[in-house]
Amino acid sequence: MRTLGILTVRNEGAFLLEWFAHHRACGFTDFLVFSNDCDDGTDLMLDRLAAMGWLTHVRNDGPHDEGPQWAALKAADRHPLMQAADWVLFFDIDEFVNIHVGDRTVAALRAALPQADAITLTWRMFGNDGVVQFTDAPVTETFTRAAPAVLHWPWRAALFKTLFRNDGAYGKLGVHRPRAPDRDRNPRWFDGAGRALGTAFQTARIFSDFGQDNYHLAQLNHYALGAMESYVVKCDRGRANRDSSTFDMGYWIERNFCAVTDDSISRLPSGALRADLLGDPVLGDLHRAAVQWRHQRFSALMAQEPWRALFGRLLMAQPTRVLTADQSRLIWDHQPRNG
Repeated sequence: MRTLGILTVRNEGAFLLEWFAHHRACGFTDFLVFSNDCDDGTDLMLDRLAAMGWLTHVRNDGPHDEGPQWAALKAADRHPLMQAADWVLFFDIDEFVNIHVGDRTVAALRAALPQADAITLTWRMFGNDGVVQFTDAPVTETFTRAAPAVLHWPWRAALFKTLFRNDGAYGKLGVHRPRAPDRDRNPRWFDGAGRALGTAFQTARIFSDFGQDNYHLAQLNHYALGAMESYVVKCDRGRANRDSSTFDMGYWIERNFCAVTDDSISRLPSGALRADLLGDPVLGDLHRAAVQWRHQRFSALMAQEPWRALFGRLLMAQPTRVLTADQSRLIWDHQPRNG
């Protein structure tokens, strides 16, 4: 059974080795990786990983009318790896699949939901927890404070990515879910808690239901913020499908949940794989250069007042307060009603 992970990256060399080691241990057999306009050697690391048989690397340098992510998705639709895959997941470098059943692999998740054609992996937001400096340490070990299992707001915290059977029920890839459904098919969707989902998920939904635990079988750990220094560099880079203006304190507040400890991802051993990758003389040097680039980029940004102001706001900010059901209802009650 071939499980394909599709990834787009720019200037993420400092995080590559942990991500690939984890997801190889998690049971992904193939990776199709698109890089664009890299300054930190990410593309060179991917070339080396490709030479070592870990992945397929496609350079996707811009400019792109719709953004590099959508350009990559269109190219992935036509790629031979996509045609050969049995199951597919499109996700990002700050997202880690965290499965809670069996041996914690995608095969164990499929075995727990044998009737599923698509499985929604709902984000679980992992907050910054006051970490200021970026260090060369595993993200999954550094950030263990997260949103509670039941969250009522914001809706963006309940977005999901979709692990789906590549059997022709959908004609195109999408950021959060497969697109272009075959209207004659009736694919069966299940969530990360093992619940069967309604027809809206077959065609349109991109976020899970609120007020319930969506993580019983699996979740998608989302380390959207990282250290404060790293967040400043992330804002400078911009988002994969829109400009950098959407990275601001609003983005930070909606993701900086530190309410509970969740270190469940550590139960999938991947440290030995990561150590092996770091031990490669070419990859090890490129990794260290990418770490150094990130430190230098932060220092360069701090010479400009707008970035110093952002960094100061991060230092002053508290972890995000979790709203109760009653408090969130004050927001939901103002949602427009159809009809």
